[in-house]
Amino acid sequence: MTSYEQLLQVLRDQGHRLTPQRLIVLRVVAEGSQHMGVDEVFRKSQAAYPYMDLATVYRTLRLFKQLGLVTEVAIGDRLHYELTDPGERHHHMVCRGCHGAFNLSPHYLEEFNSTLVNEFGFVPDLDHFTITGVCVNCRSEGGEPSDLFPKEVLTHEGHS
Repeated sequence: MTSYEQLLQVLRDQGHRLTPQRLIVLRVVAEGSQHMGVDEVFRKSQAAYPYMDLATVYRTLRLFKQLGLVTEVAIGDRLHYELTDPGERHHHMVCRGCHGAFNLSPHYLEEFNSTLVNEFGFVPDLDHFTITGVCVNCRSEGGEPSDLFPKEVLTHEGHS
C-alpha cells in the first residue's frame, strides 16, 4: 500500500468523507515538493478541479494537520505543508536567513525529551517540532548573525 493509500485509510478510519476536494488536496501534497505553501497547493488543486476555492484548501490542510497526515512548518511568514507518516515523528530546522527548511532526525531530540521529563516532570509534544536558526550557508556568506535576527532577539548577553 502506498503512502497516499495509507493516508486515505486514515481518513476512512477516522470517519471522514473522501470528498473530491480532499482527495485532490491530498494527492497534490503527496505528489508535490516538500514544504509546499498554501498558494502552491491551491494552484495545483485548482488546476485539477477548477471549482476549488482557497478556503477549502485551508480547511482541508487544517483537517489533515489535526489527523497527522501533513505537518505544518512556518517558513518565513508563511505556512508550508508536507506529507508525513502518521506514526512517525517529523522535525525541521528553518533558517531565518534564506528561509530554507531542513529535516532533523528525531534522535537529536531524545536527550532533550529525557531532560525535560527527568528534571521537570514535563512531557513535551515533540512529534512535529521546528527549530529556527541560521544555516551554515548563510553563516558562511559573511553576514553577521545580527543581520539575520530581529533586534528583539539580540538583546541577550554578548549581542548589541
